[in-house]
Formats: sequence, structure tokens, C-alpha cells
Amino acid sequence: MLSGERKEGGSPRFGKLHLPVGLWINSPRKQLAKLGRRWPSAASVKSSSSDTGSRSSEPLPPPPPHVELRRVGAVKAAGGASGSRAKRISQLFRGSGTGATGSGGAGGPGTPGGAQRWASEKKLPELSAGVAPEPPLATRATAPPGVLKIFGAGLASGANYKSVLATARSTARELVAEALERYGLAGSPAGSPGESSCVDAFALCDALGRPAAGGMGSGDWRAEHLRVLGDSERPLLVQELWRARPGWARRFELRGREEARRLEQEAFGAADSDGTGAPSWRPQKNRSRAASGGAALASPGPGSGSGPPAGTGGKERSENLSLRRSVSELSLQGRRRRQQERRQQALSMAPGAADAQIGPADPGDFDQLTQCLIQAPSNRPYFLLLQGYQDAQDFVVYVMTREQHVFGRGGNSSARGGSPAPYVDTFLNAPDILPRHCTVRAGPEPPAMVRPSRGAPVTHNGCLLLREAELHPGDLLGLGEHFLFMYKDPRTGGSGPARPSWLPARPGAAPPGPGWAFSCRLCGRGLQERGEALAAYLDGREPVLRFRPREEEALLGEIVRAAAAGAGDLPPLGPATLLALCVQHSARELELGHLPRLLGRLARLIKEAVWEKIKEIGDRQPENHPEGVPEVPLTPEAVSVELRPLMLWMANTTELLSFVQEKVLEMEKEADQEGLSSDPQLCNDLELCDEAMALLDEVIMCTFQQSVYYLTKTLYSTLPALLDSNPFTAGAELPGPGADLGAMPPGLRPTLGVFQAALELTSQCELHPDLVSQTFGYLFFFSNASLLNSLMERGQGRPFYQWSRAVQIRTNLDLVLDWLQGAGLGDIATEFFRKLSIAVNLLCVPRTSLLKASWSSLRTDHPTLTPAQLHHLLSHYQLGPGRGPPPAWDPPPAERDAVDTGDIFESFSSHPPLILPLGSSRLRLTGPVTDDALHRELRRLRRLLWDLEQQELPANHRHGPPVAPPP
Repeated sequence: MLSGERKEGGSPRFGKLHLPVGLWINSPRKQLAKLGRRWPSAASVKSSSSDTGSRSSEPLPPPPPHVELRRVGAVKAAGGASGSRAKRISQLFRGSGTGATGSGGAGGPGTPGGAQRWASEKKLPELSAGVAPEPPLATRATAPPGVLKIFGAGLASGANYKSVLATARSTARELVAEALERYGLAGSPAGSPGESSCVDAFALCDALGRPAAGGMGSGDWRAEHLRVLGDSERPLLVQELWRARPGWARRFELRGREEARRLEQEAFGAADSDGTGAPSWRPQKNRSRAASGGAALASPGPGSGSGPPAGTGGKERSENLSLRRSVSELSLQGRRRRQQERRQQALSMAPGAADAQIGPADPGDFDQLTQCLIQAPSNRPYFLLLQGYQDAQDFVVYVMTREQHVFGRGGNSSARGGSPAPYVDTFLNAPDILPRHCTVRAGPEPPAMVRPSRGAPVTHNGCLLLREAELHPGDLLGLGEHFLFMYKDPRTGGSGPARPSWLPARPGAAPPGPGWAFSCRLCGRGLQERGEALAAYLDGREPVLRFRPREEEALLGEIVRAAAAGAGDLPPLGPATLLALCVQHSARELELGHLPRLLGRLARLIKEAVWEKIKEIGDRQPENHPEGVPEVPLTPEAVSVELRPLMLWMANTTELLSFVQEKVLEMEKEADQEGLSSDPQLCNDLELCDEAMALLDEVIMCTFQQSVYYLTKTLYSTLPALLDSNPFTAGAELPGPGADLGAMPPGLRPTLGVFQAALELTSQCELHPDLVSQTFGYLFFFSNASLLNSLMERGQGRPFYQWSRAVQIRTNLDLVLDWLQGAGLGDIATEFFRKLSIAVNLLCVPRTSLLKASWSSLRTDHPTLTPAQLHHLLSHYQLGPGRGPPPAWDPPPAERDAVDTGDIFESFSSHPPLILPLGSSRLRLTGPVTDDALHRELRRLRRLLWDLEQQELPANHRHGPPVAPPP
């Protein structure tokens, strides 16, 4: 009889036959850009404008289109006009000549040029001695001193610009003081309080513009952007680091401080109304479009310390200046009007605007109002905040910048072990928000998926969200007790649902549970309509089985009990389908930690049912019979009846285990995507799932062991006929391949009957093809070992090994292999019957040919036989009376020990291991239920859940199962 022990430690033994079965289950910023872009400056334009003012009534020379900056040495070395200009500048610095009187001279109005030294001349020794090196800026060496032109049209009569010396350390305030001294507007000795007051009244402005349409030599300047330099800014570095683009030019202008600020703010509003953005060299919001010259742009304020020049009336000056206004300045009035209209529109949207009188507003308040006019993105999904926790910190729109968006509280590190905190896209600072609260995945194609983290309170359209669910545009997503968002996806282009999903449910929508139709307070339906929806669910063919956790134990017990009792006419894999629906409901709609508990409970129920069935079969087929009562061998029909429940459980458990493996792999994959692989709660859940799958694995092995035990027990009494029966009976013809069982010789029918019963049983139970192959592989292994051992045993001491008997055995074996080939099992049978076939082939060799063979040739022709088995067959071969084996059959000395100590019998413990099938489950949980018997059982379970739910209600609130109206 078969014996053996199971190698897996810790697993209880089932039944009487314990086979060592093996098992394998496979479980599966970049840095910012440079602060300013370096653009090639325009070609230097030679200027003949005087540093000392105009000496005649000729018109002013045209201004250069950009600020001209030359090193002192370069200016001196230049030829032509530039050389003469450098000569005048050098004489001016030496102070040897007297400047002309007037505002453009060396001194103030009416002051001789030699009576006062300019600041530029005062710091000439410093320039000649060299500028002290400064810390490197952007890995650039300290810039050499240069001449900087400061334009001040309108500050002095006939003056265009003044040249001052600047170094890399010169600040805007210092250059303003020098320029005012050159223009004759200092008004007090250097260092006096009056000078400081005069400097404070003016500001240095960085103006960007372009030449007029007539070209760079047309003499017109059209300013486009104006920025007031701070007192501590260094114009020389500003000019070096932020250069104008081709076609544009820069120059520095001297203006009244209040006037410059006003122009800057007004130009920002005008540019905003035109829809233009801020230039790259101006990161602040204040932008301006203005032109140099003109009364509004060039006239200093009354407190600036300057006025109309001597001998010129104020009216004449105003008229002259008004003729020089540019088109950009003339258009400011229309822009101001549009800006005021926009301000009124923004103020009208503020609370209490109807009662408030709209008047001049602070530009800062207007900036805040314009920030409130948010335009949502058009190419990315986003979340619209409906309710927050801190209004001063919460934003209105949260845009998804990645395909996967994570909401959470965030932090420096996690609570366990100081490991890095999980990545979070949106930080929410409410006390009930977890470090990783919720994950939303929105791929290129809808729908998006939302999944709460473990223990995170999340609601979806007002309902508590426990598992991953679809997220459609317009859905409401609540995080904790404070935050409420609306999901929007502009990429759908209006293809989403016409009405929000949180409104009353649409007709025909499937309810989440049996009692939903009467207990839901948000559905907005009438009683009759709700009853019809519930009836449609109870009688529908949708593969859905909804239940509450409190009803889980009763539901699982009912399914397992019905499957064990064999009640009804369920399809073979019906129990696994119903149990898989329970697993699917738990994985989709119940809390995260519910699935492992359900799997453990389910595995224990199946194991108990299988153990009870094994005990029942053992009681009907005892191993030890009472004395005096003969043992009745099992027939193929009897063994088929006994093994059908076990085979059904083996088939259902195999498919259920494959389905559970898919769900656990999905859980592990989602945990890896969310970075929660080391979460202790997740690890605990996976351990519970592994324990449940180990129980299901154990059930499969036990049912497999018991099935092959009773099948081999039946074969044990039928196999000897293959060695004893004679297929060549009088008048009988040998059947061909594919013959029926009735056409086979009588001695082969019992053995083939067992094979046929096993084949029909596996087909009726819809056992997995891999397990079918392994079942017959073990049966063929057992048959091969039993027949070979009998062949070895019967050849001892009796004339059995002879050619005539060997031909009969060979014919019987060929008939069995041919029949198995017709049944689709030929490949498996050929593999496992190989050793017996080779042994019989040896005995079928004619005597004359066998006598000519040697030990080495026989070993080569029969490699599967061990030396002990080959020697046993040769030494007991019947050559005739009084003839012994020839010396050529003696083994060589090298194999003598193997012959003497080797075992001639086959071991039953070297059977192939049980390998569970891998791949997807064969259960179909999509589409309507087509099997009527399965549909009836599904309806029965739904109504059972309805009854369980109604029993919890008071008697006056109970309802009977609704009846759907006829179609």
C-alpha cells in the first residue's frame, strides 16, 4: 500500500494517505534660469551732445537709442568725433577751463564753471588708482569704471543728457546726486541737508524703448517700459546683467520721485488692460508704458527744487513741452479710463459693493481684487475648494500636476523610525487629515480613480468611501470633517455626465445594498420608484452580491453549507463564483482591513467542510475491516460517487485561490504605487491574506491526496490483470486506437474503467486542466511502479521471464496506451509508463538475439533500468532447461556493488510534486449571469440578506421583498 509523510511542517494530516506534495505560489527641480538674458546690444551711436549744455539756438541732437557705456581708456583711444569728445571730457575733469554759464555748465545757473568741482571730478583719483575689487557677481570680474548718460529732458533748458562717471559700486542715489549737480539743481553745498532733500525728490529710472519708425537716426525716442531704481541698486550692474533685446534700447532718466512712481503705476494698469505681461527684467507687478519728454513725463514737481529757466515764462515752457508729447503719453487718458472701469467691475464683485460708494481705491487693494479673479486651468484636472479649514491659508483651486495626486498633512518624517514622510502633492492642515490621506489617479482617459488611505475619513458624494472608486467631473470629495472639494476635468470637453452624480440617483441605477431603497435619505425617489429599484436588484442578473459586514458570517456559512450539501443544481464552479462575489464586494466597497478578515473566515469554513466530507468517506470506507468480513473492493462507479464532493471542492478552491491571489497582488501593487510597502498595518493585512491562502492551499492538497488515494486503491486490485491476462483469446480481434471500453479485452476493462471514471469525474467537476494532468500523472506513476514491482517479484523462483509471456504483457500495455491516447492522455501515459515498457521490451527480445548481446550493449539499450533491475531480469530469464545465463551478461567489477546492493523495486515516494496552476482565474464575474441555476441561487442569497436586514428593524418598519412589475 502507499505510504509517505507530508513534507510541509505544521500542517495537519488529512485522511489515511499522506503524500509529500510540493507547492510553488508566485506572488508578483531643476535650477532656475539665469536672472537676466544677455542680448547683444545695438551698435553704438555716436552723439555730439554737449556735456555743458547747448551754446546756440540749434535744435537738440537726437538721443541715442540705448545707454552708451565706454571705459575711460577706450574713450580716449577712440578717433574722430569720439576722440575730440574724450578730449573735452578730459579737460573738463582737469578743471582747467571755465564752463559756460547756464544750467548745463559746471556750476549752477549763473555760476562759473571753475567755482565748483563736480562729484565726478572729486572721485577721479579713486578711478585712476583703480577700483577696489568687489566680491564676484555671477563669476564675472569687477567691471571697470565707465561713462553713464543720464537723460533729464525738461530739467534744464536745451539739455539732452549729462554724462557722469560710474563704477560697479556706484548706487542710484549717488548717481542722482551727481546728475543733479551736473544739471545745476543741487541747490546747496555738498553734504548739507538741502542736498539730501533735493536728492530725495528725484529718482533714477530705467527706461526701455525703441527708436521711432524713421530709424535710429530720426531723433525720436519712444519709451515703452519704465522702472524706478532703488536707492541702493547699482545701475552699472543693472545695465550689464539685463540687456535690451535686439531692436530695443535702454537709457537712464532722471525724474521727480512722485511723478516717476505715478507713471510706473499707471503704466502697469495700462499694460494690464492691454493683456501684456511684465517684462523679464521686472519681476514685480508694477509695470509702465510711457515716453520720454512731455509735460507729464518730464516736468518736476513743485517741491523738486527746480523751475523754469531764467528769462523763460512758465506758460511758454508748458506750451513748448506740450508740443513734444508722444503718442504713448496721449493714449494714457484712455487707458486710465479703462483701468477705472475694470477697477469698478472688480469692486462690484466684492461683498457689500452695492452699499459702498466706489471711489479712488488703493492700487494695492486693486491688486488683491484682481488676484481673486482666478481662471481655472484648461488642460489639467483640478479640485475646487468648497469648504476649507483656514480661510487665510486655503487656496481656491488645487491643480493636479501629476497623473497621481496625493492629499495629506505631510511632515518632516513619519512616526516610525524617522523614515522619510510620504510624498504629498497638496498639504491640508486640518487636525483630522492623515499624513497621506487620499490618492487620486487621473490618466489621459477617464474615469479618474480615488482611493482613501487606511483609517482616513473620506466621503464621495456624501457617502463614506472605504475602497477605491471612480471619480467623475462634478463629484464631491470630502476629506476629514472640514475640507470639501469638487473635482473638475476640463479635458473631457463636456463629455461627462449631464448632472452631478451626488444629485438624486438616476433611474435604473444599481443600489449598493438590499435595504438601500428604503433607508437612503438622499435618493429623492418616491416609495413606488424605490421599491421597483430594489426589486430590479433582487431579481437582476448582474453578478453583484452586496452585504454589510454584520451579515458576512451568515452569508458565507450559507454558501459553504449549500455547496457541501450538494443542494440544488448549481454549476460545478457555482460555489467559487458566489464566494468570489463576496470577495469582490469586500475589495471594492468595504474598508481596507475587511478583506483579510473575510479571506481568513472563508478559508476556515471551506477547510471545516472538506474535513467533514473526508471523515464521512473514511467512515464508509474503513481501512481495517472486522475479522471474518471480506473486504469488498471499490468499483469505478462507487469511487466516482465518493470522490465527487472532494473533487468539486478541489476545483472550486483552486479557482478561488487564483482569484484571491489576483486581489492580493493588486493590493501589493497599489501599496507600491502609493509608497506604503513598509506600512505595518498593510504588512499585517498581507500576513493575514497569506495565512488564508495557505489554508486554501492546504485544502487543495488534502482533496488531491484523498482523491488519488481512493483511485489508486481501486487500481491496486485491477492492475495484476495486465500481467496475467491473454489478449489473444480464441476468435477475438485486437481493438484499434480509439476503441470503446466495451471493445477492449476483458482483462483490461477494470483498469481502463478506473481511468475512464476519473476522467469523467474531473470533466464533470470542471477541474483545472493542470490538476487533471497531475492527477492522471500520479495514477500512471502508481500503475507503472506497481506493475514493475509485480514483474520483478513474480520472476523470482518461477518460470515467468520468457518470450511468450512478455509478448502478452507488451500487447496489453500497448492496448492501454492506445486507449489513453484516444482519451487525450497519451503523452502523460507514455512518459510515466516508460520504465515498464523498457523492461517488457527487454523480455520481448528473441532468445537468439538476446544471447548475442553483452552487458554494456544491454545497458545502453535500456538506460532507465538500474544495474540491479537489469541483472535481475537477465539472471532469471528462461533460456531453456539446464541453460544458465552466458558470461557476457555478467556485470563488470565497476558495477558489481551497484548490482549487489541496489533495490530492484520502485519506490512510491518519488512521485511528482503537486504544482498549483498559475495565471488568472477561470471565474467570470463580468456580464450578466447566464446560468439559470446560478441565478436562482443568487436571488435566494439576496433575499436572505434582505430578510436578515429586515429582522433588525421594528415590526412596523419591515417590508416584504418587493415584486418587480412585469415587463
